[in-house]
Amino acid sequence: MSITDTHHQPNDAVARRNVAVLVAAQAILGAQMPMIFVVGGLAGGMLSSNPCLATLPISLIVFGSMTTAPWISPLMQKRGRQFGFFIGAIGGAIGAAISAYGLYIGSFAVLLIGSYFTGIYMSAQGFYRFAAIDMASEKFRPKAISYVMAGGLLSAIFGPQLNKIVSDGSALPVIGGAMPPVPFIGTYITVIALNLVGMALFLFLKLPKGTRNTAPDPTAPSPRSRAELLRDPVILVAITCAMVAYALMNLVMTSTPLAVMGCGFTEGDANDIVSAHVLAMFAPSFFTGHLIARFGTTRIIAAGLVILMGAGVVALSGVTLTNFFGALILLGLGWNFGFIGATTMLASAHAPHERGSVQGLNDMIVFGFVTVASLASGGLMNCSGGTPVEGWNAVNYAMVPFLALAGGALIWLTLKNRSGTTPA
Repeated sequence: MSITDTHHQPNDAVARRNVAVLVAAQAILGAQMPMIFVVGGLAGGMLSSNPCLATLPISLIVFGSMTTAPWISPLMQKRGRQFGFFIGAIGGAIGAAISAYGLYIGSFAVLLIGSYFTGIYMSAQGFYRFAAIDMASEKFRPKAISYVMAGGLLSAIFGPQLNKIVSDGSALPVIGGAMPPVPFIGTYITVIALNLVGMALFLFLKLPKGTRNTAPDPTAPSPRSRAELLRDPVILVAITCAMVAYALMNLVMTSTPLAVMGCGFTEGDANDIVSAHVLAMFAPSFFTGHLIARFGTTRIIAAGLVILMGAGVVALSGVTLTNFFGALILLGLGWNFGFIGATTMLASAHAPHERGSVQGLNDMIVFGFVTVASLASGGLMNCSGGTPVEGWNAVNYAMVPFLALAGGALIWLTLKNRSGTTPA
């Protein structure tokens, strides 16, 4: 079946098949993200002479995602989703190879270069959720997004536990037999394999082919400019809430391994806490779509913001393992409601011919803010107080103004809807 980007009918049977493939991709290729997010700050702290820059490798990943989104989204609209997904997996493999080399030679700069390329994968992965709805009916869209996000549940189990085995490279014969184990290098070697094996899944997707060989329709309306898009209240609020939910999740998660180990616990404890966090990020996705269909995007986003606030309260209540687990589980759940709700809101706020522009703009802004958050995370954690506890408290207090921003934006949109000035 030939499917063009601009002339296709919703087909939920095809959409469900695509969802199954994308769930598998989330599970296999997506496992690299919790693995790298656990070791990125630790590797940065090991190689950097300035502890305030420990989380810079993670910041470079998110920066890579931010700068990739504006070109990879239009490219997908022109060449098709699969083309962009292959580029993402290749970028992830190259980034892991460069990062492994940086660890081998002890170069922080090379690790940062590799981290940037990993961001290309992160950006492409972000479009899995949009690919899920390309062939879906209006009714199936929130469920399709939710199911694809649920694929991260498997990566949450698989990634951190695999990390425990391969982190120092001693479990990989080609590494362990050739040289003394290098801390964290095995993670990046394993990530290369995940990308190369996982990209084969994209061959099974049945998605629009793109507009490269499609004659332009002279009667089709022109896409709105970025400024016009941001003047749309629904788009503006959807992007704001996605930006805050993702940035705050990243702010706290990035500093968690540093805080856990700084408070006297082990790297294994940090892996287990991140694993619980990623489980909480994706496990609710089995029912988030149903909740959105029943209660609407606004209420689900609001619930997510409240849960994120609860995560900060638990984190500030103590630094026992129970506090770390509780805070990170709530952080994941709040992100799930806030981000999936905002993604669903955005999907209903633009015309099909604006897809590339809107989705690229959304991810550029979201991951731009996440870049700042991940960079600030290391500074707050390591350089804002004399002890790890003081740094961890500073990270969590930093959530407050941004939760107020997103909450205010959501209230503003609700009032506009009630006044009839914005479509519900």
